Amino acid sequence: MKNKFETEAIRTQTERSQFLEHSTPMYVTSSFVFEDAEDMRASFSEEKERNIYSRYSNPNTNEFIEKVCKMEGAEAGFAFASGMAAVFSTFASLLDSGDHVVSARNIFGSTHSLFMNFLPKWNISSDYFEIDDLEGIDKLIKPTTKFIYAESPTNPGVDVLDLEKLGKIAKKHKVLLIIDNCFATPYLQQPIKFGADLVIHSGTKLMDGQGRVLAGITVGSAELIDKVYRFSRITGPALSPFNAWVISKSLETLAVRVDRHCENALKLATFLEDHPKVNWVKYPFLKSHPMYEVAKKQMKAGGTIVAFEVNGGIEAGRKFFDGIKLLSLSANLGDSRSIVTHPASTTHSKLTTQEREAVNITDGTVRVSVGLEHIDDIISDIKQALES
Repeated sequence: MKNKFETEAIRTQTERSQFLEHSTPMYVTSSFVFEDAEDMRASFSEEKERNIYSRYSNPNTNEFIEKVCKMEGAEAGFAFASGMAAVFSTFASLLDSGDHVVSARNIFGSTHSLFMNFLPKWNISSDYFEIDDLEGIDKLIKPTTKFIYAESPTNPGVDVLDLEKLGKIAKKHKVLLIIDNCFATPYLQQPIKFGADLVIHSGTKLMDGQGRVLAGITVGSAELIDKVYRFSRITGPALSPFNAWVISKSLETLAVRVDRHCENALKLATFLEDHPKVNWVKYPFLKSHPMYEVAKKQMKAGGTIVAFEVNGGIEAGRKFFDGIKLLSLSANLGDSRSIVTHPASTTHSKLTTQEREAVNITDGTVRVSVGLEHIDDIISDIKQALES
């Protein structure tokens, strides 16, 4: 009998040692020993599946990977030192010089920099499609296209893409589909069900949930993950055992935490919709969201991120941020503590003004990562900052 999501998150653990511990211990070791010369030879020739070196694998990272694979419905995975390490290593393991990528235009600033500034150094090109024109992807596909890439919901605009449509387009053109599922987490959405071949997460965000450690993970088919593993085994972006232990423990409470995050976020979004100093609000489970029906189809709830625009441009935005008293001014998200971010000057500052405008990031855009404080206190702080 298959266990429910919450049960798998709690009960998926590394095999107990001779001490019969109830909670998985930390395996803070750089390497592992061999029984004899033959064991050493067989291990390095991959005739045995065992831990050799923590850059390759470790019991703590193995447990974290196994949990996320069960949550996402994936065959295998590899854990990284950060979300961007997962993004870059996944791309690098699959792409060759001369290849081409089709990506959604609305993506995280650092991923945009990869496409614009770094991949071209290795003769890898890319084209962006508009998130409201998935049919336009067909015209961008080339014989050299290796994969389609997208986030849903997007950072920071909380746009939603129809994953089922993306899956069908990728299958039609016989290219891979890679989805960044960081904002939703596997609790709210499983892109593999809709046709994704690989799913990427920044574990730094909701998976950890308390702003403590950096982590990333890519999961998907065993065949593709083997390529990611072999690249990463050599280049060394592996997650540390300590951080893996922290996040694996955090996943035990992912469901209950995300439920409260989503409850708070919807209440905040509803409040902001009626505020006279707010031009617009975006949250996937608001009926005013242009992709509300799609969000309801592919997500369990709307997530922790609310985006809105302060009326009055950059000066009103500066006044709003300076007026915040309780919430944190930070570039992180998915924390138990609510965070307000100004994407134009932080997470997406490397984009040109024109590039930001193309993805609806204005000078007055605010991204709120809604935390676990009492919703009345969250709303009260944002209200007084808007009205100060």
